Amino acid sequence: MIPRCIQRSHFALRLRRIDVHSYSSPHGLRFLTASPTPTPSGSRQFLRYGRKAAKYAAFTCFSAVLGLSVVIGGVFIHDVFTYSDRHIDRVPVSPLALHPECGGPNNLPVASVLVGDEDNSSLVPIKDKPRLVIVGGGWGAVSTLQSIHPGDYHVTLISPDTFTTFTPLLPSAAVGTVNVRSLVESLRKVIARVHGQLIHGRAVDLVMSERLLEVETVSVNGETRNIYVPYDKLVIAVGSVSSTHGVSGLQHCFQLKTIADAQAIRRRILDNFEMASLPSTSEEERKRLLSFVVCGGGPTGVETAAEIFDLCQEDIINYFPKILREQVSIHVIQSRGHILNTYSEAISKFAEEKFQRDGVELITSARVGEVRPDHVIYTTKDPDIGAVVEHTIPTNFVLWSTGIAMNPFTARVSSLLPNQVHKKAIEVDAHLRVNGAPLGDVYAIGDCATIETSLVSHLLELVEEACWTQDGKIDFDEWEIMVKRIKKKIPMASLHLDKVRALFDLYDSDADNKLNLNELAVLLQEIGNKITALPATAQVAAQQGKYLGHKLHLLAAKRDTLVANELPAGADEAVTGPFTYRHLGSLAYIGNAAVFDLGRLSFTGGLAAMYAWRSIYWSEQVSMRTRALLMIDWIVRGVWGRDLSRL
Repeated sequence: MIPRCIQRSHFALRLRRIDVHSYSSPHGLRFLTASPTPTPSGSRQFLRYGRKAAKYAAFTCFSAVLGLSVVIGGVFIHDVFTYSDRHIDRVPVSPLALHPECGGPNNLPVASVLVGDEDNSSLVPIKDKPRLVIVGGGWGAVSTLQSIHPGDYHVTLISPDTFTTFTPLLPSAAVGTVNVRSLVESLRKVIARVHGQLIHGRAVDLVMSERLLEVETVSVNGETRNIYVPYDKLVIAVGSVSSTHGVSGLQHCFQLKTIADAQAIRRRILDNFEMASLPSTSEEERKRLLSFVVCGGGPTGVETAAEIFDLCQEDIINYFPKILREQVSIHVIQSRGHILNTYSEAISKFAEEKFQRDGVELITSARVGEVRPDHVIYTTKDPDIGAVVEHTIPTNFVLWSTGIAMNPFTARVSSLLPNQVHKKAIEVDAHLRVNGAPLGDVYAIGDCATIETSLVSHLLELVEEACWTQDGKIDFDEWEIMVKRIKKKIPMASLHLDKVRALFDLYDSDADNKLNLNELAVLLQEIGNKITALPATAQVAAQQGKYLGHKLHLLAAKRDTLVANELPAGADEAVTGPFTYRHLGSLAYIGNAAVFDLGRLSFTGGLAAMYAWRSIYWSEQVSMRTRALLMIDWIVRGVWGRDLSRL
């Protein structure tokens, strides 16, 4: 027998893939010898790795072909079911929808029943629900539609456009970085989720006593016809228009608030470059054509200037005569001392330094005096002599982007209500209810609304709730009760009411540990002056729309309970608290770079920040369709550049 130690050695050699041979000794003993397996040559290793690589490549190609086949097959299957004949017979339509009755102060047709009300009656019985009418198609209106639940209300949307626009990317659309079709989504698709109806028209008047909204519609032949749309609850979200600041000649300027504005700006920019490249154009005229003036150093103005710079650097220089790029000049006129003045100081400085490196001229602490067809006149103050100096910039392109003003319908509603003294928007309370309108009937959100900040107007009401003492004064305990009421009525005042005792002692002039009516009025007046109104941004409008949609859903869900408790009018406080704005940060694009202002944290950067900026805007799109189109636009622009054709 072979000894156990030799058996173990033989087993180990086999595990190591070593060839084992045996031979016999003259004494009859058998011994084991081992010879190592020869190492394969370099060519053999290359062939072996080549075979593996070929297998992986073949598997990858097979997977790609299989995936492409599945996609193509899915498209064919989709087409089979899409392009099929579908017949609709006996569509139910109410006679009142085809022949509405007339009424109201102007004896106009009253659209009490719409043509599509019967379409979804078998699925969601909404025709007998309370009427919710939303005016506008922007951020606030869309956010409200996305927050309410199907079946809560009979929803009607009034909008002069049939689509909603992703306004933050309009500067990109103005130079062809993205397609305008990638920024719009049909309002009919948005409202279909709640089985609502769209009326393509413009709100012009409001009859609150009869709950009628007057809408101006346009017929096929261009004639206008007004109708009344009844409502139980009305949401005004019509946005705003640009403020003129008393400057003359603004008819020669472009604005950037709509898709039409972006298309007009793109045509003018391309026209300027085409005319400047003609041999018959003089050098002076060429410089005027290639001079771009942006009035306003806010996010819209800064991003438009950055997009024009990118267009010149990445596309114009490649496809137009080189002399054009050399003679391009971009000017940003800002009335304040810095651009992006609502952002942190570090962000403003970063943006200014970036523009300085790029050759974009920043004209700060300046005021535009007049805009003429071929030049802009602005003034600055000479720091040495203190005199006002007038300057002129020859140009064929002026963008006006400074401040906001009331929409015509907003101004009409404001004129109908008492105590509406705000010059830029409708004043609403903390529950977004329009002040002066019947309680719980009319709401306003977005740029067309501003939350009240005056505390003095609530003085008597606050004093009564705080248990006014017999001597005509309030002590510190009653002041604490009043502070709680103020925070509940106007949440924006909370930041200025942290030091309750210090405020009480500061305005207690006679040091009797009590505040009289005059001292209290001065205290509330100064606190109200410190409260900053919410900015007119898409972020504010979106949050207000979500809040209001959630509130309207709760009101619908608890309708029976509220009516039983006789609280149908003032039911907002019973279902939700006041609106509280949560600032999620501000961002701006400044030419292959971006800036982020997140409150206490500021972030600036180049390419990485630009992709972060794109990611945020991509995620905020209304639908997956616009997300897909936007991604394709960015890829096309990166590979083939912007489309320079003028359509």
